[in-house]
Amino acid sequence: MRIARFSIDGNVAFGAVEEGPDGLVLDIIKGIPYADFELSGVKVPLAKVRLLPPVIGNKIVAFGRNYAEHAKELGNEVPDAPFAFFKPTTSMVGDGDPIEYPGFSNELHHEAELAVVIGRMCREVPRERVKDVIFGYTCANDVTARDVQKREKQWARAKGFDSSCPIGPWVETELDPSDLAIQCTVNGEQRQLGSTSQMIHSIEDLIVNITEAMTLLPGDVILTGTPAGVGPLNVGDEVAVTIQGIGTLTNKVIKRG
Repeated sequence: MRIARFSIDGNVAFGAVEEGPDGLVLDIIKGIPYADFELSGVKVPLAKVRLLPPVIGNKIVAFGRNYAEHAKELGNEVPDAPFAFFKPTTSMVGDGDPIEYPGFSNELHHEAELAVVIGRMCREVPRERVKDVIFGYTCANDVTARDVQKREKQWARAKGFDSSCPIGPWVETELDPSDLAIQCTVNGEQRQLGSTSQMIHSIEDLIVNITEAMTLLPGDVILTGTPAGVGPLNVGDEVAVTIQGIGTLTNKVIKRG
């Protein structure tokens, strides 16, 4: 099932994405989708809503250098263990929302990633139970101010600025994430093409690693790393992240302010 979060006429709701006679529609969900929920039967055309980030998370845990060729292209060594950092939830924007080019950077890069959405509160998750705590999967773009990342020892500004985490367009709850094609295009030109099968540390590795240290809550997001091919974004560019079995997340770069 595909679960979207959206606004229409000033109201915000979750809905299940379905095929309708005239295109995709959203069957509005009663309540929050992380627990047992019911479909209301009230349907609105997808074309008439604004898609929002599909989750309301407490934190975004991102893992870097999880694809060997990406680490190599930036001159970094492959870490022996998962390498985690954080992006604030204020960095999230949805499908169709702008990426605001920050004034403190002159080198903005795209990073297409598979995002994992957590479905229940969990801590110290054993490997065999990882699937039980996952709600679903979505597309993400770990937009990075590369010059700032190189200059500053901490990545908080380089990867945490407002609009640096486009995510969406919805969450796919029924998916095998082990071998999914990940593609990024800029203005229709392919920049990145890889597969989740190329991850150095698996989704199980990542969730076991981070829950050894902290509690994850429903709606928390795990970014799993990006394949090789990252590159520059400029004001006016349209960047699209497509992941097999999920869909396409599209955002346009604008000048901040």
